[in-house]
Amino acid sequence: MKNLLRYVITRILLTIPMVFILLTLVFVVLRIMPGDPVSALIGGHAPERVIQEQKEKLGLNRPLIVQYFDYLGELVRMDLGTSMVYTQKVTHSIKEKLPATLELTIFGMFFTLLIGVPLGAYAASKRRTGRDFGIRLYGIVFYCIPVFWMGLMLQLIFGVFLNWLPIAGRTGPRVFASTFERTGFYIIDTLIRLDFAAFADVLVHLLLPSLTLGLVLSGVFVRLTRANMLDVLRSDYVLAARARGIPERKVVYRHALKNAFIPILTMLGLQFAILLSGAILTENTFSWPGMGRLLVERIYLRDYPVVQGVIAVFAIMVSAISLIVDLIYAAIDPRVRY
Repeated sequence: MKNLLRYVITRILLTIPMVFILLTLVFVVLRIMPGDPVSALIGGHAPERVIQEQKEKLGLNRPLIVQYFDYLGELVRMDLGTSMVYTQKVTHSIKEKLPATLELTIFGMFFTLLIGVPLGAYAASKRRTGRDFGIRLYGIVFYCIPVFWMGLMLQLIFGVFLNWLPIAGRTGPRVFASTFERTGFYIIDTLIRLDFAAFADVLVHLLLPSLTLGLVLSGVFVRLTRANMLDVLRSDYVLAARARGIPERKVVYRHALKNAFIPILTMLGLQFAILLSGAILTENTFSWPGMGRLLVERIYLRDYPVVQGVIAVFAIMVSAISLIVDLIYAAIDPRVRY
């Protein structure tokens, strides 16, 4: 117990400087990039006096080190600042957009597991056959496909050619915004109101973007599941189960897959960062009103506080999930603590 507590404290202390370094790099990079919020707002041909007045109003004429320490002070107070473009609190913008991104990421995880794990287990059970090679090829190819290209292809096939699914947005025009005032998670809000028509509409709009994320990342889990299943299928208890005449399907999916699932869950936690980065590209492809789309829009406008706030939230979420995964692993396997 003492070793576990020491490990927990060490991991937390290591996480804090990692987030701090990332946010510092973002702060510096934003300010050395060409352009600034004033140029984005009023254009580069405005009178110099107007430009300087606007910079003074936004605090951009102060020394960089002063701006940096002001930014750190706001972070310590849990204040992400105010947008330089729309004079809106950054926390308000993030609160509006974060549920959309989390909803997309969670459903992307669902499709990743739904596709990748069964295919990996099946490939392991059919080792060195044509089906095994075909599934392994699928894993390599789909992992290499850019997520935005996959999204465009799915839009073209299911939205344009077949006209089965919508290709943009979170809802259709007949669903009112007042339906989603409670949590911001459209799936949850429609179920709370027992509005099953709106629920079906939200689910249909969520299908293509989450499937895009799931298909691209399923390649990783095909290979990971297959590798772990091959080790488990050589275990003594699997051999004993086969000797007792248990059907091969039960041996593979009921007994072996359970024991191969722990490293898969660990990898799923570590892949959360990739899911979030994939969500940024997916949101722009499908006009999904989430954090990724907000980030890209405000990068174009050089809205420093919003860009810094979005990346800070992403960094904290990824660090927290990585920390939780490490702690669970340390609790399960004592060797990790030493």
